[in-house]
Amino acid sequence: MDSVLLTAGLPVALAVIMFGLGLSLTVDDFRRIGSQPRPVGVALAAQVLVLPLICFGIVVALDLDPLLAVGMMLLAASPGGTSANLFSHLFRGDVALNITLTAVNSLIAVLTLPVLVNLSVASFDPAGAGDIGLQFAKTVQVFAIVLVPVSIGMTVRRFAPGFAARADKPVRIASAVALAAVTIGALAAERENIGRYLADVGLAATLFCVCSLAIGYLAPRALGVGPRQAIATAFEVGVHNSTLAIAIAVSVLGNEELAVPAAVYGVVMFPLALAAGMILSRLDPARTRTIA
Repeated sequence: MDSVLLTAGLPVALAVIMFGLGLSLTVDDFRRIGSQPRPVGVALAAQVLVLPLICFGIVVALDLDPLLAVGMMLLAASPGGTSANLFSHLFRGDVALNITLTAVNSLIAVLTLPVLVNLSVASFDPAGAGDIGLQFAKTVQVFAIVLVPVSIGMTVRRFAPGFAARADKPVRIASAVALAAVTIGALAAERENIGRYLADVGLAATLFCVCSLAIGYLAPRALGVGPRQAIATAFEVGVHNSTLAIAIAVSVLGNEELAVPAAVYGVVMFPLALAAGMILSRLDPARTRTIA
């Protein structure tokens, strides 16, 4: 898969994924914030404030190449992915909470992601920094690729619920295929340098994933959130939308090297999330409790 195919296919792949997210959302998912303020607030604070700081610390401590450092920060700024809902379902998390968090995180990311990317570019000053920043026109592109397909999916769910229900499984399968294709494509586009990138960013991606999953569970539990909801937030905070990060890097910012951290993360995330789920689901035998 060459870079041209990757660039052409990314918008389609991301549109399928975000449309599938929209099919699973209703207005009630946003209203649920008021009935579950604590887990939502903790998860959003971890996602928006804590994880970028941790990611920054990791890339500085490992002295990453400036472009890869910005790519890692782009990943940290990306919201939770739809895969978080699947992991939460597998390990008995509160999937309804996941859906709410994914919806809210995706909206917030439209505002926070450009800010964090621009701050990262200014901080690490990679080669070609002037072409990497998310100026207004590029920010509008981020807005479009995130919210337009989600809005279409929600509209279909609202006015054609039967079709949305029938389409849910095929779209989920297509989303999984698209996620795999995007990850493989991003790595293939940089195949000549993949060994170096894995050596350079593999540890950073692994550490970031482990920290994200741990904070996503431990922070809510420390603040009195129930086990099922803490498992949901662990996956929502720990499973980032790497497809979105890759799409922004390649399609919006026009730099394939920026996509490498997200692609590597997309590979290491699955076994780490599975391991975390098996551990977390056994930590508390009373994990079926919920709190408001």
